Amino acid sequence: MAEVKKVSVSVGGIDLVFETGKIAKQANGAVYAHYAGSAVIATVCCGEAPSEPIDYVPVSVEYNEKYYAAGKIPGGFLKRESRPKDKEILVSRLIDRPMRPLFDKAFGREIQIVPTVVSSDMCHTPDIVAINAASCAVTISDIPFYGPIAAVRVAKIGNKFVINPTFQQMPEASLDIVVAGTHDGITMVEGGAKEVSEDDMLNAIAAAQPVITEICEAQEELRKICGKEKLPLMEIEDKDLSWLEPVREYAYPLIKEASFVKGKQNRYAALEKAHQDIKEKFADLIAEDEKRPGEISKLFEDMEYEILRSSILNDGIRTDGRKVTEIRPITCEVGLLPCTHGSALFTRGETQSLAVTTLGTVQDEQLFDTIDGEKTYSNFMLHYNFPPYSVGECGRLTTGRREIGHGHLAQRALEAVVPKKDKFPYTIRVVSEIMESNGSSSMASVCGGCLSLMDAGVPISKPVAGIAMGLITEGADYSRYVILSDILGEEDHLGDMDFKVAGTKDGITAFQMDIKIAGVTPEIMSKALQQAKEGRMHILSIMANTISEPRSDISEYAPKILTLTVPEDKIGAVIGTGGKTIKAIAAQSNAEINIEDNGTVMIYGRNNASAQEAKRLVLAIIEEPEVGHIYHGTVKRIVDFGAFIEILPGKEGLCHISKLAKTRVKNVSDVLSVGQQVDVKLTEIDRMGRLNLSYIDAQPESAEKK
Repeated sequence: MAEVKKVSVSVGGIDLVFETGKIAKQANGAVYAHYAGSAVIATVCCGEAPSEPIDYVPVSVEYNEKYYAAGKIPGGFLKRESRPKDKEILVSRLIDRPMRPLFDKAFGREIQIVPTVVSSDMCHTPDIVAINAASCAVTISDIPFYGPIAAVRVAKIGNKFVINPTFQQMPEASLDIVVAGTHDGITMVEGGAKEVSEDDMLNAIAAAQPVITEICEAQEELRKICGKEKLPLMEIEDKDLSWLEPVREYAYPLIKEASFVKGKQNRYAALEKAHQDIKEKFADLIAEDEKRPGEISKLFEDMEYEILRSSILNDGIRTDGRKVTEIRPITCEVGLLPCTHGSALFTRGETQSLAVTTLGTVQDEQLFDTIDGEKTYSNFMLHYNFPPYSVGECGRLTTGRREIGHGHLAQRALEAVVPKKDKFPYTIRVVSEIMESNGSSSMASVCGGCLSLMDAGVPISKPVAGIAMGLITEGADYSRYVILSDILGEEDHLGDMDFKVAGTKDGITAFQMDIKIAGVTPEIMSKALQQAKEGRMHILSIMANTISEPRSDISEYAPKILTLTVPEDKIGAVIGTGGKTIKAIAAQSNAEINIEDNGTVMIYGRNNASAQEAKRLVLAIIEEPEVGHIYHGTVKRIVDFGAFIEILPGKEGLCHISKLAKTRVKNVSDVLSVGQQVDVKLTEIDRMGRLNLSYIDAQPESAEKK
């Protein structure tokens, strides 16, 4: 039997154990990691041979959770795990983002990392175990990797920062973030909060760093014990690139001029024209070697990288002409779509979100069936769509990992201010359709989503806005750096950090940071957070000029939900024999009615009129007749001496023939007919509980009606 090698490290008072040598031995690297009762098997494999040189790392992460891990059988018709759930996709992204920059492009082989949750105690979160297990599997494998990385979850509970809180502790937390990093510093942060301060966020990240360092050291220890010799990188021949010198000299001013053309599409067109002009001028030189077209394309990319960064660092000027702290022009519009429950168009520069809010009933809630606990329901969801036309391209309309990740971030930003179900008993769905994109469409979704919620009359506690920040550094110690507010797509691609912050005027509600360099200092983080706060306040002030608070009522097109309470001894009367009465009310009002054992009645009307009619009918059943009131009743029976009129459901009274008119009436049918609806006044309830009604006393228009 193979010898098992293991190391452990204490995290939050519990041992995180990495084992290898027993399971999945044919993989390039495999680790069985367990933390209390949560366990993950993480494997990594690579292709047999390098492919052609490419400018990206072909790595994929497939995090998956097995229902048997928590002693469950999957729900639905197919009793096996199938397509990845949103949660699995989100965790895959958490693993991918800090690890991807640490693979060498020169390795050139496909890499697949598969962390599988095989045990869950429904107490300790398995996603954190999976991130660390994935890194450890790659670290001990023969795949070149400039890691390891490690991750912890940090929660603020009361005034304490708790490392790796349990599922049971997390509802009490005012801050919940996942922090990943290397020996040298933090590389990724993601999470949500309940309007925490910038200082709290910095302190939470600082609390994570020493624990991350210890977990990295444990992985290094296992690598020293049993790590494989690393596979070679592709040999990069020592190319003679001297032919590029005259090209560079000629091209630099052309590309620099094109790089500062205003407008994304105009700028791309200008750059493309410059590229074509340069290629045409040096066509003979390029044609001398089949590799030269690729080399000149690399030159163009390097020059654009250099020009953009140099302009920002030395002149404080960006490609669209803005200063480093300047935010693009913003316009907001609400009520754009005539028949939706709430809509908003948020435009920031060349990024635009059309956000639409739809209100539904409890039947529209989102069901979550995961290994974390019992089935749960959510009454708030945000979906993000990124169609290809938003960047002027053709393509398929799909929902991929990017859409799910951006939507989750925007949802986290807004759910801190969305009312609880007991205060606003609607299911709320926000959809952000990205109409244009040039940087930070997820934060535009936060702003647009917030505006559409207010337009729909959802009583959010405070408006929320989001902003994306960037970073440009110079030097090994990053002694020179510039923080950018409201970054463009090019600044995200060519910069050193993508840093998204969303929140209210009082604090942060969502946070996502990806750092492409090691060792970003606390000073840089602190300054970035402060600059982001200033930008957020600016955006909130512009949003407030369009709509500053939720509308006082929901849209006429939205379902109307009403709640009332009936005495417990009246529940049977509302339901009726075999549900006959409540079904009749639903049919008459065109509304759905649910009644709980405690007498709480929930009415779901297609519109306000149907809900109010259902409420009137329910109240009529539980209402006791009151002498002196005028009721709108229905004639049920006619007899020689008068008419029996139903004034409330199940409650009839007699209108004597003498009370039909001031003059003598020979036949009751001369005045009333069966089924006729008339106003009558309740004049007396006799000792036997019988109701005596008057038709003539209800006729004056000044009489009070009920």
